[in-house]
Amino acid sequence: MADLNGKTIAIIATDGFEDSELTSPKEAVEAAGATTAVIAPETGEIEGKKGAAVKVDTTTAEANAADFDALILPGGTLNADAIRVDAPAVALVKEFKAAGKPIGVICHGGWILTDADVLKGVKLTSVANVKTDLVNAGANWVDEEVVVDSGFISSRTPADLEAFNAALVEELAK
Repeated sequence: MADLNGKTIAIIATDGFEDSELTSPKEAVEAAGATTAVIAPETGEIEGKKGAAVKVDTTTAEANAADFDALILPGGTLNADAIRVDAPAVALVKEFKAAGKPIGVICHGGWILTDADVLKGVKLTSVANVKTDLVNAGANWVDEEVVVDSGFISSRTPADLEAFNAALVEELAK
């Protein structure tokens, strides 16, 4: 297994995240030795659509991409729709991309990438519901279990979590 000791991974989310799309990748990178920090628009806790409660470590307004080695963007329609209109979250995603740091994204999580305008020419997958938005933002969308391209590690749905987590850990170890 790849070694992520000494790496700190940011996870940007808010209420309504798809529980397994936040908790499973978080557990996978932590099992490989990474430290994670959950970043949300407000302090306290965020709640997944199935009830998982996750402690917020810092806010999107206070976070700085320079403090992290990579980023994970979980899905969940409500989460993805709310986080993409949070200006500090969008700015943070732009910072990660500009710094060339890996970004893991699953399901609806890619929606914020359209607002961050970081998808031109990127091969990416997602849940089919956001395909048109990703394509309109310049992505080369494909229907595959996991895609690694241009610093992005992307997957479609919770059914792809095993492959997503494996690719995420492998890419973050590089």
